[in-house]
Amino acid sequence: MSDLISINPANGETVGTYPELNSSEIKSVLSQTQNAFHPWRQLDISKRCQFFRQMAQVLRARQNEFARLMALEMGKPLAQGKAEIEKSALGCEYYAENGPEFLKDKHIETDATESYISFQPLGVVLAVMPWNFPFWQVFRFAAPAMIAGNVAVLKHASNVQGCADAIEGLFLEAGFPQNVFRNLTIGSSKVAEVIENPIVKAVTLTGSTPAGKAVAQTAASVLKKTVLELGGSDPYVVLKDADLDQAVSACVTGRLLNSGQSCIAAKRYIVDESIQSEFERKIVQAMEKEIVGDPFADTSTVGPMVNHASKDELAGQVASSLNGGARLLYKSKIPESDEGAYHPVIVLTDVKPGVPAFDEELFGPVASIISARDEDEALTLANQTPFGLDAAVFTSDINKGRKIAESQLEAGAGFVNDFVRSDPRLPFGGVKESGYGNELSPYGILEFVNIKTIYIR
Repeated sequence: MSDLISINPANGETVGTYPELNSSEIKSVLSQTQNAFHPWRQLDISKRCQFFRQMAQVLRARQNEFARLMALEMGKPLAQGKAEIEKSALGCEYYAENGPEFLKDKHIETDATESYISFQPLGVVLAVMPWNFPFWQVFRFAAPAMIAGNVAVLKHASNVQGCADAIEGLFLEAGFPQNVFRNLTIGSSKVAEVIENPIVKAVTLTGSTPAGKAVAQTAASVLKKTVLELGGSDPYVVLKDADLDQAVSACVTGRLLNSGQSCIAAKRYIVDESIQSEFERKIVQAMEKEIVGDPFADTSTVGPMVNHASKDELAGQVASSLNGGARLLYKSKIPESDEGAYHPVIVLTDVKPGVPAFDEELFGPVASIISARDEDEALTLANQTPFGLDAAVFTSDINKGRKIAESQLEAGAGFVNDFVRSDPRLPFGGVKESGYGNELSPYGILEFVNIKTIYIR
């Protein structure tokens, strides 16, 4: 047993130390959550929804506090942290407003006197969540799953245990019954133990592809449902008829949100060779306006990476790509700090398959420009990846853009003339090694229910 330690990535100082639960304590938390399940599911859904309306109010009331906590624990710039809390509140309100309709019995005409589909909760659902959006990732799971009548246990990333504790406290502050949501202060080595416990009925994970495969393997061994939202290497295809100013703005925003540490970031810009020079000029001009610095400073648009190990891994991927023939087009300044895990904003060009900047997920503020002879080659390059989370295409021909986004890009979502982001009203999930299942929208609330046939003669 060891402590989980949260370290400020901007200065290397310890933010908090959290003793890890032992096996006996884990079983106790799971048992308490299980005991809370039946009273919770028996509450009228309107009352469960009201709790999440109250949660939205509490989130907004403490927005500044939680933005500061995220800045301390994982380096998110304050403005982006405030936006994350607001999005979490909106997610709670969306499901509070629409959950009852999504879960209404669906009557089907058959030979029966009456037949219908009923949506029943599964029980205790384990959420294994990442550090990069420490509040939003949790609430986008918890609101639909719990409004459906499930209860939840959270295994959060080790470095954001302050956020995890705060979220558990929020459920009590918003008036929820005891133990319907609990935080498990455990490291990754204990996740399999939790999944294998008979109390846990299903698992959702947002994280890396290797982590998703490990969770899926364990869950499969005990026949438990999983939803996996994993890594991505999202292509942004810029065709020769694109509005370049619009495309560049979206490409920069999509790449640098959360300091580039996002599964749905714009990681590969695939550009028609006829406009590549102009695109490169405009991208550099836009990137020069971004400031890497202290997440507490109003001027900073890009904060530190989550830790030095992640920074060093990204730097290694960049170096390997340059050695493999990529060319450095732009590199920003960073604060002079040995303690801070700052990585410069970088734009690479002449990137080709066979180097990390094309083949791998670069989880940080590094963009790759890939030249394509024509539209067909651009789409081939876009799909030449094991990932399939999201993708975008930029063109002045909306019908062409719609066709490409709908049927030619291998991804869970296709955006036309805009950067990729999640929205509570739209399903979110990937294909290939980016996972399976959906979060958000009506589809997200149906992931952790028993879709049950009722047949009455």
